[in-house]
Amino acid sequence: MNSQKHQPTIFDAFVKKAKLKQYVYSNTLNTIKLFKKTINEVVLEYQDQYKNTEKLIPFEYKDKSDFEIELKFGGDVLLFLMHTNVFEFPREHEVMKTSYIKEDKFRSYCGIIHIYNFLADSFKYNRVNDVGYLIGRVFINKDKHYFIEGKRELGLLYNKFGEAKMGKKAARDIIESSINYTINFDLLTPPYQNIQEIYVQDIKYAIDNMTLKTGKRLGFRFQADK
Repeated sequence: MNSQKHQPTIFDAFVKKAKLKQYVYSNTLNTIKLFKKTINEVVLEYQDQYKNTEKLIPFEYKDKSDFEIELKFGGDVLLFLMHTNVFEFPREHEVMKTSYIKEDKFRSYCGIIHIYNFLADSFKYNRVNDVGYLIGRVFINKDKHYFIEGKRELGLLYNKFGEAKMGKKAARDIIESSINYTINFDLLTPPYQNIQEIYVQDIKYAIDNMTLKTGKRLGFRFQADK
Protein backbone atom coordinates (compact mmCIF):
# COMPACT_ATOMS: atom_id res chain seq x y z
CA MET A 1 0.00 0.00 0.00
CA ASN A 2 1.25 3.47 -0.86
CA SER A 3 1.75 5.38 2.41
CA GLN A 4 2.84 8.53 0.64
CA LYS A 5 0.93 11.66 1.72
CA HIS A 6 -1.88 12.76 -0.51
CA GLN A 7 -0.70 15.39 -2.95
CA PRO A 8 -2.99 18.02 -4.46
CA THR A 9 -4.15 16.99 -7.90
CA ILE A 10 -6.12 18.45 -10.76
CA PHE A 11 -9.18 16.81 -9.18
CA ASP A 12 -8.77 18.86 -6.01
CA ALA A 13 -8.73 22.07 -8.03
CA PHE A 14 -11.77 20.94 -9.99
CA VAL A 15 -13.79 20.05 -6.89
CA LYS A 16 -12.85 23.30 -5.13
CA LYS A 17 -13.88 25.46 -8.10
CA ALA A 18 -17.06 23.44 -8.70
CA LYS A 19 -18.17 23.81 -5.07
CA LEU A 20 -17.48 27.54 -5.22
CA LYS A 21 -19.66 27.93 -8.31
CA GLN A 22 -22.41 25.86 -6.72
CA TYR A 23 -22.47 28.23 -3.73
CA VAL A 24 -22.61 31.26 -6.02
CA TYR A 25 -25.35 29.74 -8.20
CA SER A 26 -27.43 28.83 -5.15
CA ASN A 27 -27.12 32.34 -3.70
CA THR A 28 -28.11 33.90 -7.05
CA LEU A 29 -31.10 31.58 -7.43
CA ASN A 30 -32.24 32.39 -3.89
CA THR A 31 -31.91 36.09 -4.75
CA ILE A 32 -34.17 35.84 -7.80
CA LYS A 33 -36.67 33.95 -5.61
CA LEU A 34 -36.45 36.77 -3.08
CA PHE A 35 -37.05 39.30 -5.87
CA LYS A 36 -40.16 37.38 -6.94
CA LYS A 37 -41.55 37.39 -3.41
CA THR A 38 -40.76 41.08 -2.91
CA ILE A 39 -42.20 42.16 -6.28
CA ASN A 40 -45.39 40.24 -5.52
CA GLU A 41 -45.64 42.07 -2.18
CA VAL A 42 -45.19 45.45 -3.92
CA VAL A 43 -47.94 44.60 -6.42
CA LEU A 44 -50.33 43.55 -3.65
CA GLU A 45 -49.59 46.77 -1.74
CA TYR A 46 -50.40 48.81 -4.85
CA GLN A 47 -53.64 46.93 -5.49
CA ASP A 48 -54.72 47.33 -1.86
CA GLN A 49 -53.92 51.05 -1.81
CA TYR A 50 -55.81 51.78 -5.03
CA LYS A 51 -58.52 49.10 -4.84
CA ASN A 52 -61.30 51.72 -4.84
CA THR A 53 -59.95 53.47 -7.93
CA GLU A 54 -62.43 53.34 -10.83
CA LYS A 55 -59.84 52.76 -13.57
CA LEU A 56 -56.84 51.10 -11.98
CA ILE A 57 -53.61 51.63 -13.91
CA PRO A 58 -51.97 48.23 -14.52
CA PHE A 59 -49.33 47.20 -12.01
CA GLU A 60 -48.84 43.48 -12.59
CA TYR A 61 -46.36 40.72 -11.84
CA LYS A 62 -45.71 37.53 -13.80
CA ASP A 63 -43.49 34.65 -12.70
CA LYS A 64 -42.20 33.73 -16.16
CA SER A 65 -39.77 30.97 -15.15
CA ASP A 66 -37.27 30.00 -12.46
CA PHE A 67 -34.93 32.65 -13.85
CA GLU A 68 -37.26 35.39 -15.15
CA ILE A 69 -39.65 37.91 -13.60
CA GLU A 70 -41.85 40.38 -15.48
CA LEU A 71 -43.18 43.50 -13.75
CA LYS A 72 -45.56 45.63 -15.82
CA PHE A 73 -46.66 49.08 -14.68
CA GLY A 74 -48.31 51.68 -16.89
CA GLY A 75 -46.55 51.69 -20.25
CA ASP A 76 -43.38 49.98 -19.01
CA VAL A 77 -42.10 46.49 -18.36
CA LEU A 78 -39.18 45.54 -16.14
CA LEU A 79 -37.62 42.15 -16.76
CA PHE A 80 -35.41 40.59 -14.10
CA LEU A 81 -33.31 37.86 -15.72
CA MET A 82 -30.92 35.59 -13.88
CA HIS A 83 -27.99 34.21 -15.85
CA THR A 84 -27.41 30.53 -15.07
CA ASN A 85 -23.62 30.78 -15.28
CA VAL A 86 -21.08 32.13 -12.80
CA PHE A 87 -18.61 34.83 -13.82
CA GLU A 88 -15.34 36.29 -12.59
CA PHE A 89 -14.37 39.92 -13.10
CA PRO A 90 -11.51 40.88 -15.44
CA ARG A 91 -8.28 41.84 -13.71
CA GLU A 92 -8.68 45.50 -14.70
CA HIS A 93 -12.18 45.80 -13.24
CA GLU A 94 -12.47 48.24 -10.34
CA VAL A 95 -13.91 45.62 -8.01
CA MET A 96 -10.65 43.63 -8.28
CA LYS A 97 -8.79 46.55 -6.70
CA THR A 98 -10.80 46.46 -3.48
CA SER A 99 -9.34 45.05 -0.26
CA TYR A 100 -12.41 42.82 0.02
CA ILE A 101 -11.41 40.88 -3.11
CA LYS A 102 -7.67 40.99 -2.42
CA GLU A 103 -8.29 39.21 0.90
CA ASP A 104 -10.08 36.34 -0.87
CA LYS A 105 -9.94 36.05 -4.65
CA PHE A 106 -12.87 33.62 -4.69
CA ARG A 107 -15.12 36.50 -3.61
CA SER A 108 -14.80 37.86 -7.14
CA TYR A 109 -16.87 35.00 -8.58
CA CYS A 110 -20.46 36.18 -8.98
CA GLY A 111 -23.84 35.30 -10.35
CA ILE A 112 -25.70 38.02 -12.24
CA ILE A 113 -29.30 39.22 -12.37
CA HIS A 114 -29.93 41.64 -15.25
CA ILE A 115 -32.67 44.28 -15.05
CA TYR A 116 -34.09 45.41 -18.41
CA ASN A 117 -36.64 48.10 -19.24
CA PHE A 118 -38.96 47.64 -22.23
CA LEU A 119 -42.06 49.40 -23.47
CA ALA A 120 -45.19 47.42 -22.62
CA ASP A 121 -46.52 47.99 -26.16
CA SER A 122 -43.47 46.21 -27.57
CA PHE A 123 -44.82 42.97 -26.15
CA LYS A 124 -48.50 43.80 -26.57
CA TYR A 125 -48.14 44.39 -30.32
CA ASN A 126 -45.29 41.92 -30.82
CA ARG A 127 -42.95 44.66 -32.08
CA VAL A 128 -39.89 42.45 -32.30
CA ASN A 129 -37.69 45.29 -33.60
CA ASP A 130 -38.21 47.44 -30.50
CA VAL A 131 -35.33 48.15 -28.15
CA GLY A 132 -34.98 47.44 -24.44
CA TYR A 133 -32.33 48.87 -22.12
CA LEU A 134 -30.20 47.33 -19.43
CA ILE A 135 -30.73 49.65 -16.47
CA GLY A 136 -28.82 47.61 -13.94
CA ARG A 137 -27.25 44.30 -13.04
CA VAL A 138 -26.90 42.75 -9.61
CA PHE A 139 -23.81 40.69 -8.73
CA ILE A 140 -24.00 38.13 -5.89
CA ASN A 141 -21.04 36.13 -4.59
CA LYS A 142 -20.47 33.05 -2.42
CA ASP A 143 -20.93 35.03 0.81
CA LYS A 144 -24.27 36.53 -0.34
CA HIS A 145 -22.60 39.90 -0.68
CA TYR A 146 -23.72 41.99 -3.61
CA PHE A 147 -23.16 45.17 -5.54
CA ILE A 148 -24.95 46.85 -8.43
CA GLU A 149 -23.83 48.35 -11.69
CA GLY A 150 -26.56 50.62 -12.91
CA LYS A 151 -28.10 53.93 -13.85
CA ARG A 152 -28.68 56.81 -11.45
CA GLU A 153 -31.04 55.43 -8.78
CA LEU A 154 -29.41 52.01 -8.90
CA GLY A 155 -25.92 53.38 -8.32
CA LEU A 156 -22.42 51.96 -8.61
CA LEU A 157 -20.83 51.19 -5.25
CA TYR A 158 -17.86 48.83 -5.40
CA ASN A 159 -16.59 49.94 -2.00
CA LYS A 160 -19.72 48.57 -0.32
CA PHE A 161 -19.32 45.07 -1.78
CA GLY A 162 -17.81 43.71 1.41
CA GLU A 163 -20.56 45.18 3.58
CA ALA A 164 -23.75 44.83 1.54
CA LYS A 165 -25.46 41.48 2.11
CA MET A 166 -28.48 40.38 0.10
CA GLY A 167 -31.68 40.24 2.12
CA LYS A 168 -35.26 41.42 2.15
CA LYS A 169 -34.44 45.11 2.61
CA ALA A 170 -31.77 45.04 -0.11
CA ALA A 171 -34.17 43.34 -2.54
CA ARG A 172 -36.87 45.91 -1.78
CA ASP A 173 -34.43 48.81 -2.30
CA ILE A 174 -33.26 47.42 -5.63
CA ILE A 175 -36.80 46.87 -6.91
CA GLU A 176 -38.03 50.30 -5.81
CA SER A 177 -34.96 51.97 -7.33
CA SER A 178 -35.57 50.14 -10.62
CA ILE A 179 -39.19 51.30 -10.68
CA ASN A 180 -38.24 54.90 -9.84
CA TYR A 181 -35.60 54.98 -12.55
CA THR A 182 -38.05 53.60 -15.12
CA ILE A 183 -40.75 56.13 -14.18
CA ASN A 184 -38.27 58.96 -14.84
CA PHE A 185 -36.82 57.36 -17.98
CA ASP A 186 -39.16 58.86 -20.58
CA LEU A 187 -39.77 58.05 -24.21
CA LEU A 188 -38.06 60.64 -26.42
CA THR A 189 -38.70 61.31 -30.09
CA PRO A 190 -35.79 60.15 -32.28
CA PRO A 191 -33.85 62.72 -34.31
CA TYR A 192 -35.78 63.71 -37.45
CA GLN A 193 -32.90 62.87 -39.81
CA ASN A 194 -32.88 59.29 -38.52
CA ILE A 195 -36.44 58.59 -39.67
CA GLN A 196 -36.97 60.89 -42.67
CA GLU A 197 -36.42 58.07 -45.19
CA ILE A 198 -38.13 54.68 -45.26
CA TYR A 199 -38.48 51.99 -47.92
CA VAL A 200 -41.92 51.16 -49.31
CA GLN A 201 -41.54 47.53 -48.27
CA ASP A 202 -40.66 48.62 -44.73
CA ILE A 203 -43.66 50.90 -44.29
CA LYS A 204 -46.00 48.22 -45.67
CA TYR A 205 -44.53 45.68 -43.31
CA ALA A 206 -44.71 48.18 -40.44
CA ILE A 207 -48.37 48.96 -41.06
CA ASP A 208 -49.25 45.26 -41.26
CA ASN A 209 -47.21 44.18 -38.27
CA MET A 210 -46.67 47.30 -36.13
CA THR A 211 -42.89 46.81 -36.40
CA LEU A 212 -41.54 50.36 -36.61
CA LYS A 213 -38.60 50.21 -34.24
CA THR A 214 -39.31 52.04 -30.97
CA GLY A 215 -37.17 52.65 -27.91
CA LYS A 216 -36.92 55.27 -25.21
CA ARG A 217 -33.62 56.59 -26.57
CA LEU A 218 -33.72 55.34 -30.15
CA GLY A 219 -31.30 57.28 -32.30
CA PHE A 220 -29.46 58.69 -29.31
CA ARG A 221 -26.25 57.48 -27.69
CA PHE A 222 -27.22 55.90 -24.39
CA GLN A 223 -24.40 56.39 -21.89
CA ALA A 224 -24.10 56.15 -18.13
CA ASP A 225 -26.10 58.94 -16.54
CA LYS A 226 -24.15 61.52 -14.62
